[in-house]
Amino acid sequence: MMVCSVHQPVLRAEVLSGLRLQPDAVCIDATLGGGGHAEALLEAAAPHGRLLGLDRDPEALKRSSDRLAHFGARFQTAHGNFAEIRALAETHGFWDADAILMDMGVSSDQLDTPERGFSFRHEAPLDMRMDPTTGATAAEWLAGATETEIANVIFRYGEDRASRRIAKRIVETRDENPIRTTTELAALVEMAIGGRKGARIHPATRTFQALRMVVNDELTSIERGLEGALEVLKPGGRLAVISFHSLEDRIVKQTFRRHEGREISLYEGGSEWRGDFPRVTRVTRKPVEAGEQERTANPRARSAKLRIVEKGMQNDGKA
Repeated sequence: MMVCSVHQPVLRAEVLSGLRLQPDAVCIDATLGGGGHAEALLEAAAPHGRLLGLDRDPEALKRSSDRLAHFGARFQTAHGNFAEIRALAETHGFWDADAILMDMGVSSDQLDTPERGFSFRHEAPLDMRMDPTTGATAAEWLAGATETEIANVIFRYGEDRASRRIAKRIVETRDENPIRTTTELAALVEMAIGGRKGARIHPATRTFQALRMVVNDELTSIERGLEGALEVLKPGGRLAVISFHSLEDRIVKQTFRRHEGREISLYEGGSEWRGDFPRVTRVTRKPVEAGEQERTANPRARSAKLRIVEKGMQNDGKA
């Protein structure tokens, strides 16, 4: 049964302050989710500001459409991965946006809906697709991957040093019986690494994170989405990105650093700027994190990091 909640947007005040929205601004929420951030952006861009909400999850689009229906024609949605933001923005008339927000990772509604298979707290089919209309499920991926591929994914995306032991147990188990449910996978991971041993998190947490990321091709999508968002922004527009773990944040930081570029001293004298176009200026020198009050009220905010950049006014015709 699907469980719906009222989306509590992480770092809401910090996002609004950093994006510095003006009346009638054109905005894109590239990860619409429950619609909490989109609602805040639409309110800040009143009276005539517009927002395009993107999400690869049809259920998220439906929930947010219901929640934000009172904004009328100011709010539009599009089904798709934010990696395709260039095409989606152009198709729906949102090129040269004033502000774009990307809120990474799995949503609370997805985690809290057992049949989606993102969580081991309830027995459910091992699915994990953010867009359940396309692609292979986590169970299908595990059934076809080699032991080395499984180990590499758990090590890279889950950053789990026990990845080889976990992969070995997965392959041994699936040779006898296919791994079809969340609880089956969680139990065999726990057996593979010797139980909880007083650990703060369940031993399967990192494996579930890694499978979710590979099934949804999340890191590649982040890279494409960031580059696309910088193109879609108008000169002077701002891009805000919220990440929830080190792999996501590292990609965001490195992408912004490349586009910020740097001045290189030339042997013959003077200097020149070198970097990726379009040029950006960092609005946040360090990632912004939630305050103690928000972390207490919303546990999801504890690992959130917000980075914001502003697109340069001059991009030498390369964007």
